[in-house]
Amino acid sequence: MKIGVVLPNWVGDVVMATPTLRALGSRYPRAHIVGIARPHLLPLLEGSPWLSSRLAWEHRGRGWVGRTWGLVRTLRRERLDAMLILRNSGFAAGVSRLSGIRERIGYARRGSRLFLTTCLAPPRSAGKFTAISAVDYYLRLARELDCDTSDRRLELASTPEDEAAADAIWENLSLPDPRQTVLLNIGGAYGRAKHWPREHCVELSRRLASDLGLAVVILCGPEERAAAHDLAAAARHPRVTSLAGQDVRFGPTKAVLRRARLLVTTDSGPRHMAAALGTPTITLFGPIDPAWSENYQSGAVQLHLPLECSPCGRRACPLGHHHCMRDLTPEIVLRSVEQVLERHQMVKAA
Repeated sequence: MKIGVVLPNWVGDVVMATPTLRALGSRYPRAHIVGIARPHLLPLLEGSPWLSSRLAWEHRGRGWVGRTWGLVRTLRRERLDAMLILRNSGFAAGVSRLSGIRERIGYARRGSRLFLTTCLAPPRSAGKFTAISAVDYYLRLARELDCDTSDRRLELASTPEDEAAADAIWENLSLPDPRQTVLLNIGGAYGRAKHWPREHCVELSRRLASDLGLAVVILCGPEERAAAHDLAAAARHPRVTSLAGQDVRFGPTKAVLRRARLLVTTDSGPRHMAAALGTPTITLFGPIDPAWSENYQSGAVQLHLPLECSPCGRRACPLGHHHCMRDLTPEIVLRSVEQVLERHQMVKAA
């Protein structure tokens, strides 16, 4: 049995696809399973056991035609028996058909129906798409290959190299015991409407450090280094720092997330990475219905305000006030941190 999986386009969605990959690996332990993803996302799955091989496919930007035909040629040589298409993409479904794959399983979205052999209808209510966790959305496709889809836990792994890189980060930043270290993530690739206000992050960082005696590390990706550095500097506290000058590839970031005591985050990729690595999370929700990104993490805290205009699902606040995130004050978040730490019997630092 040879199975292909076209993985989603976003960090959090790839992590929410890990229960599907695990289900395939459990049902077909001797199968050759090929994961297909955008190049920058493949390192997320390093150390995980389910994929026999990985193929990079960047379908956007200059040169996409050549890269796509290269993928089709590779898949034809692979002679896959089945393909799960986890993207809502007629383009990805068309590639699977061009590749000669006999069984092509996906959702009837964006023209996919023309190219699929098994076509699932996405859940709808009153003519609108029903809010459903991406975890369940992907697992429904695995069920078509007779997989047990009852285990919805997210799962990632870190390699020894990742852990060594995290050791170096801990030393470089003079961080204390990981049990006394809290991570903050306030951005997100979806759009500014998901972001927590900068001044809130600065205030929360200062309060976590001064009131609770915790070390605070602000997470960032390669394009967010300057913003993370500025946030840490604005806090003006020796126990507040950032990863701005460190190795922020996915591997080291996974290891940092795995060992930290807690992550306070927007609804973005690091939230799901932390859940997959067993780190408690407090998630700040604004314009997006939490049902879409439910990841079934035990004990996770979700903070959102019952406003008339929320959830709107927009990338930028259409009313211009951004109350759904702005009114989630540092005091509200601080109280949640204290409750989570108390629940986990955290001892306040001296």
